[in-house]
Amino acid sequence: MADIDNFFSFQNKVDELTEADSQQLNDYIATVDAFARTTYMSMYLIDYHTKRFDYVSENPLFLCGLSAEEVKEMGYDFYFKFVVKEDLELLQRINTIGFEYYQDIPMSERTKYTISYDFRLKNSANNTFLVNHRLTPLFLTEEGKIWKSFCIVSLSENKAPGNIKIYKQNDNKFWTYNLEKNYWDTNNKIELSERERQILYLSSQGLTINDISDRIFVSVDTVKFHRKKLFEKIEVANITEAISYATNNRLI
Repeated sequence: MADIDNFFSFQNKVDELTEADSQQLNDYIATVDAFARTTYMSMYLIDYHTKRFDYVSENPLFLCGLSAEEVKEMGYDFYFKFVVKEDLELLQRINTIGFEYYQDIPMSERTKYTISYDFRLKNSANNTFLVNHRLTPLFLTEEGKIWKSFCIVSLSENKAPGNIKIYKQNDNKFWTYNLEKNYWDTNNKIELSERERQILYLSSQGLTINDISDRIFVSVDTVKFHRKKLFEKIEVANITEAISYATNNRLI
């Protein structure tokens, strides 16, 4: 039988909840469900007290052929069944790394941080694909332990698992974890020009180069020039990869 406890840090063990803890909820699942219906991304809510999912969105991206309700009922057994074996060990390591990082953050700051990482899922046809998880604490206990977290799932723009990063709200820095040398490295976010952000945003809405040219009143060649500079800056090959990168790294 799979040992689900390996995914839950002893440092963040939530044994008991106070009345003040419980009063934080106030129908938050209905709010998340409303948001899920407006986006193409998948999402779920995890409860570290029950060690189960509170909510799984209907978006089929990471459900591997199951219904959202089936994944919710499976809980972390879903990962033991559908995550590539080598990546299960990676996820357990990320769990340890992440909670150790959060222990060093002041309680009042913990919900401002998001951890991002990539791993491979295999679907019912045994095909593998790389997904990105972005996990943000939603509710803390009075002791400061992470009680519930919100996770957004999208296809990764990377080529291999790992890519562990932590972002802080409204901070121009982010932190990447070196799995080989076991340390966090501080990085500065890539700065996009206003024109690059504009072109990225409009491209993400499905507009073509010609459409963007008409919308922002510049020539097609000018749009192509800015796209080329953008691709070089964030080291991607096409606009699809650029949109994915920009979304995952909060550039737009």
